[in-house]
Amino acid sequence: MQTTTIEFADIIDDRFGGKALGLAELTRIGLCVPPGFVIANASLLPLPDSVTDRFAQMQATGACPVAVRSSATGEDGAEQSFAGQYDTVLGVDSLDAFAAAVRRCAASVGSDRASSYSGHDAGAGRVTMHVVVQQMVDARSAGVVFTADPTTGRRDLMVIDAVAGLGEALVDGSAISDHLVLTAAGTQAVREVGENPVLSDEEVAQIRAGALHAARHWGRPMDLEWAIDTSGQLRWLQARPITTLPGDLNEMDTPLAGPSHVYTRCNIGEMMPGAFCPLTASVSGYAIDYAMQTTQVVARAQDSYATPWLQVGYFYGHMFLNMTEGTALSSGILGNSLEQFSMSICGRVVDELEAKPPKPFIPKLINTIRLSSHALSAGPAIRRLGDRIAAYPIPTSRDAKHVLQQLEAGVELYCYVTLVHVRSSSRAAVGANILESYLVRNAVKNGLDEHEGQAEAARLMAGAADVESAMMVDELHAVVREIAADDDTAEQFLAAAPSDAVIGLRAGDSRGGAALRQFLIRHGHRGYRELCMRDPAWAEDADGLGSMMQVMVQSARSSVGEQSRRTAADAPRSRTVRLLARLAQGGARGREETKSKMALMAHRLKLGYHHLGEVLADSGRLPDADLVFFFDRAELPLVVGDDDIAGLVHRAQQRRDALPFQQALEFDDVSVGRPTPILARVHGALTDDQLTGRPASRGIAEGTVRVAKSIHDAREVQRGEILVAPVTDVGWTPYFTVIAALVTDIGSSVSHGAVVAREYGLPCVVNTLVGTQVLKTGDRVRVDGDKGLITRLPTS
Repeated sequence: MQTTTIEFADIIDDRFGGKALGLAELTRIGLCVPPGFVIANASLLPLPDSVTDRFAQMQATGACPVAVRSSATGEDGAEQSFAGQYDTVLGVDSLDAFAAAVRRCAASVGSDRASSYSGHDAGAGRVTMHVVVQQMVDARSAGVVFTADPTTGRRDLMVIDAVAGLGEALVDGSAISDHLVLTAAGTQAVREVGENPVLSDEEVAQIRAGALHAARHWGRPMDLEWAIDTSGQLRWLQARPITTLPGDLNEMDTPLAGPSHVYTRCNIGEMMPGAFCPLTASVSGYAIDYAMQTTQVVARAQDSYATPWLQVGYFYGHMFLNMTEGTALSSGILGNSLEQFSMSICGRVVDELEAKPPKPFIPKLINTIRLSSHALSAGPAIRRLGDRIAAYPIPTSRDAKHVLQQLEAGVELYCYVTLVHVRSSSRAAVGANILESYLVRNAVKNGLDEHEGQAEAARLMAGAADVESAMMVDELHAVVREIAADDDTAEQFLAAAPSDAVIGLRAGDSRGGAALRQFLIRHGHRGYRELCMRDPAWAEDADGLGSMMQVMVQSARSSVGEQSRRTAADAPRSRTVRLLARLAQGGARGREETKSKMALMAHRLKLGYHHLGEVLADSGRLPDADLVFFFDRAELPLVVGDDDIAGLVHRAQQRRDALPFQQALEFDDVSVGRPTPILARVHGALTDDQLTGRPASRGIAEGTVRVAKSIHDAREVQRGEILVAPVTDVGWTPYFTVIAALVTDIGSSVSHGAVVAREYGLPCVVNTLVGTQVLKTGDRVRVDGDKGLITRLPTS
């Protein structure tokens, strides 16, 4: 290719580099681009007369000084941006300076930084350097705009950074930019600006409109540079695809049941904390939705089972309950109300929720009998669950199609197991709600605060015999005591890496090793995020189990002779309250039992899906076994079939890339319409150094805060600390033998954390909404589980 000049209007592809094509396309779609041209193959020097003549034309028309910028092949493309890797020369206004600038840009193609960035020898003839020559803008302000947020991966946000003067100050970091984050509607959700904002609201709107126009034209999120000249004219200087984005965070979102429907992370956030792969959504999420819809049908709250995702929603990789659909129960049965329904799910009255029109008394009575019978007659089904689950064979075939058939049969059984758990949970909620309502009314009648009634209900719900989750922790604690009692075993266990510690103990002949093997036989199917098809249970997660056990062993060695912290509530004097307390305790026991069975069925399925992934990877259908978890169940027949699935595999890989971004998102406890992640929570001091939540387990404890937003953060917890978490599931509960109290963002009196905290006599406050945001690790606090109050204390 000879060295020559190319006009922007003549560029139709990326043969002259992505920067040149970007400017050509911006010009074509009608955005204001400073005049200029491209030098094709600028590496051949000296420059021919045609090139210098074209620069002279720029001088003659007053389009100088110019910027001379690289536009190498591969630069600013769909895969790599090469931002800043090649040289740019600004303020060129003479022929000698022009020739020197072109030489400098051409030489930078072989620079060490460019070679390192590209991952190959950039100077070995694989890259051709073209150069963009463009009139410089006398900039009053300049900056960049991203039509998707490159930090969070969200495509519903736009990010604008602006500085006064030339944009080079933004690129080289020599100036602090104004930073704006716009929502899809154009509102400024984040506005971090100086005393004198660089941009007016009108200019922000102009930049947004131009950027959206460009993104629509390219059909993908874009990174654009712009400048506003001293006359107020907006100019566009560069356009390139954003190369650092993961897959679309919303690709697998379920249909929105209604624009005004109320969704919540409460309740389901305990069973399904964080973001989940698409396969988990279409297995566990599907089963939960099926069970809840079936319950609605039993109570005649809906006519029949509808399309999946009516009661449950899956947005941004997170699971939500559709509370609006659930209000049909509160309006169609006796002794329930919108307020009680809200309290049972969210631990508070949800003002955004609107009640459905109440049904007449007779239909209400009939529906109430049907639903009560459905819940209270769950005993036989609960007792048969173990045998039904044990009869399900974990797939071992090497025929992927046969394995998938077995897994589909397993999903059907999983739906049944989940329905039994929902029936059991209904019994637990009924007992807890009746007991709490009775005691709250008594407290108010006697001139006491309603928190007194709530706290008394929490106290009476403690001490239920044979609560599975508490027994499980007792047994793990017994393993830990065996380890701690033998100094040599304990020191070896603590000195090893967590996974090595568990593997070595499990294979050894010590009493601790024998106790661990027995524990895993009974409870190895449990763990953190146990309904996730991808995340391992304790039996397969030596690292996670080892990290937790090392914290417990260290704590046990520092508290030799201390007895189990499990407590039993004193029997109430009132015969009515005793009866209600027994009903509530029995409900909690049944709920925890069926939850364990649900986890067991999920465990057998996840082993089956892991096996399917291995079979598909071994046969070459998938690049690796883990990718199987990033397909929807409906896509798996294609994956195990014979057709070409290259495109589907690529989309699955993008979904996997998106999961860590989804995992970082946080949501309000309640959302109207499609749930939207929180951009910035309220930070700072507590109101009067106090934070209010819902009392869930009585008692008062003082200690140092340990904020743990994930189970991995909890590995740092020390004995006697106050654990503050978004929510806890069974994977967290072994830490309850170490901590002094528990505080959670969401939850209710029958949530898992509350149940186990009561069994261990831990003060517990749930539903603080912002506990993990306003409390910091290292804070000193007092947790009052009687009043639902957390008070920050002065540090000594």
